[in-house]
Amino acid sequence: MEQERSPTMPAGGGGTGRVAGLAGVVLCGGQSRRMGRPKASLPFEGEALLQRVVRRLGEAAWPIVVVAAPGQALPPLPGGVLVARDPEEGRGPLLGIAVGLEAVAPRAGRAYVSSTDAPFLHPAFVRRVAALQAEGHAIAVPRADGHLHPLAAVYDGSARGAAAALLAEGRLRLSSLFERVPTRIVEPALLLSDPRLREADPALRSLRNVNTPEEYAAALREP
Repeated sequence: MEQERSPTMPAGGGGTGRVAGLAGVVLCGGQSRRMGRPKASLPFEGEALLQRVVRRLGEAAWPIVVVAAPGQALPPLPGGVLVARDPEEGRGPLLGIAVGLEAVAPRAGRAYVSSTDAPFLHPAFVRRVAALQAEGHAIAVPRADGHLHPLAAVYDGSARGAAAALLAEGRLRLSSLFERVPTRIVEPALLLSDPRLREADPALRSLRNVNTPEEYAAALREP
């Protein structure tokens, strides 16, 4: 695994509100086929989409590791953000999660893992999922509208070994990881039982992704 220091830009958000021992991992190595252009560099309210996700995640977790494809160009990121490269392309998010957990292991025992296309990610959501994972499970993954959201979840570092074993077996589905390690499925009602999250993100827009030009255009129209 290759690690780099990112080019720097002014960091925002300050150091308040970060969860001790929680890192952030942002996966941006996907091919963005449905969008038709790299999602990491899409402009969103004055910054690139990747910059926005890193900034918001950095308000709740630190350090931040961006996991990118080999040779992938990235927009400038705040000083101190690490860039880790997938050792090979086309193996999906399980490999990215394994690479990210390895990169943060010397600095944090667990990590919130996000996709790069979550423009409405809120730090209160990150803190809430982290609190629920801390109650005895290796993974806490939200489920909404019948769908799991593995790229809006918290993974303990102990899941690295299981992820590596699955990759060696050629089993790339994230559901296989959830079957192998203790995983807590978190429903919206449990998430929103926290009054801080209920006030900050009552519709759980933190779970929204923009995968197509139509979804991106709709997100830009929202406040």
